[in-house]
Amino acid sequence: MEKTGDEKVIPSAEHSVNEMVAIQHDIAEEHVPLLPSVGRVLSPPPDIRVKWNDITLSKEQIYLNEYWLPGHTRHIVGATSYRGGGSGDAAYESHNHPIDNDETWTDTLRPGDLVSVYPQAGGQLFLIENRVVKL
Repeated sequence: MEKTGDEKVIPSAEHSVNEMVAIQHDIAEEHVPLLPSVGRVLSPPPDIRVKWNDITLSKEQIYLNEYWLPGHTRHIVGATSYRGGGSGDAAYESHNHPIDNDETWTDTLRPGDLVSVYPQAGGQLFLIENRVVKL
């Protein structure tokens, strides 16, 4: 209720509904998902910098897929494809070899690479997961 001098004024139903709609709109705006977009790598990891929407993101603002870190190690388990040897001897018939070892990958991001940038809630942190290309 609004007060005018000594008398109390009850707001109109239209005014009350407009206020409720405005509050609901503000709440919904806070929960709009932030969509990914494309940025350009200025400097590679570990001191990564990315140009995105006319701002430069620093490593302190970035969550980076660890795959892109230089010297990233992955444990690989599996087996090679079956394949026969060339001599025709029974000892060299179709066979495979087990794989169970760590491999160090050298893929990393380079200046000029395009990357997917996912803003996180609050707009102060950003997830970079993939290198992308424009076809």
